Amino acid sequence: MIGIFDSGLGGLTVVKEILNKLPQYKIIYFGDTARTPYGTKSAETVTRYAIENTKFLLEKGAKIIVVACHSVSSTAIPVLKELFSDIPFFEVVTPSMKKALKLTKNKKIGVIGTRTTIESKIYDRLFASVDPKIKLYSQPAPLLVPLIEEGWLKKPETRRIVKKYLIPLKMRGIDTLILGCTHYPLIKKIIQEKAGKRIKLVDPSEEIALEIKNFIEINPELAKDLVPDGEPEIFVSDITPNFEKIAQLFLGRKITLKKINLE
Repeated sequence: MIGIFDSGLGGLTVVKEILNKLPQYKIIYFGDTARTPYGTKSAETVTRYAIENTKFLLEKGAKIIVVACHSVSSTAIPVLKELFSDIPFFEVVTPSMKKALKLTKNKKIGVIGTRTTIESKIYDRLFASVDPKIKLYSQPAPLLVPLIEEGWLKKPETRRIVKKYLIPLKMRGIDTLILGCTHYPLIKKIIQEKAGKRIKLVDPSEEIALEIKNFIEINPELAKDLVPDGEPEIFVSDITPNFEKIAQLFLGRKITLKKINLE
């Protein structure tokens, strides 16, 4: 069983991609909708939440943990790997960085994300470690997650805000843009439109799904322990009628949300 968690519903974009690439495996997802967003909270708090989320998925039988949250990926991964050393962890930052390196021609890369992700400087450190010539330009985009979770995917306000966030990056001459939040693929068309055709987008959902697929292919002994088939189970820590509507939009299919209390 593949366990996936996020601060809210955005990680369902990762679920969708994994279902497309690994339809034969059972997926269990936890969205911490009661405590979202993580992007405005301290690294200490985000790490505590991540530990609780991981324990829940492991109790449900997960053999692989996918951290479909940039805020957690940029702050809590070392702690999670130390506490749960026998569990394979996958996060969304490293695959996105690798893809951006392949796409960029002028070595000017932009990233948009929550304040926690941007302020962690995780991308700065990763790029500096592999190619010091890369010029990384980061832009916090704190309004995008609440707009997406409100379902304002086609509102003119969302388009204007996206444009405002991208102007500083375009002025820097970037040719590649990392969508540093798993919510952002839902407005990828708007982002591409406002970024312009010259700028290539990196979708973290696509990249992490490919990495998991490759990992399972080269570790066939792990695949034997995974549970084949079955609809994904979607758990949340809070639920409203709007959550179900947005979740179905993220996943592209009709689903039932199950509310649980981690405390």
